[in-house]
Amino acid sequence: MKHFVYILYSELHDKYYKGYSTAPYKRLEQHNTGESRYTRTFLPWIIVYLELLPDKTSALKREKSLKKYAKNQIKALMLSPKKNLN
Repeated sequence: MKHFVYILYSELHDKYYKGYSTAPYKRLEQHNTGESRYTRTFLPWIIVYLELLPDKTSALKREKSLKKYAKNQIKALMLSPKKNLN
């Protein structure tokens, strides 16, 4: 099983959301259909960053660290070679 961390962006509200999933594009669909309590207020969302990690533990640790990132750190991360939107 693959484990991902992702960052979503709501251009309309200039908000970022960081999360973990084994199916990030299916999760994006859930965010955009209002199935997530926090994100339903800031529709629509797009994936701007996706990182594959070796296991769930690593992914959850990475998600926790991403949640502390400021906007400028997120923007720098989006330019990094770790970004994988495929």
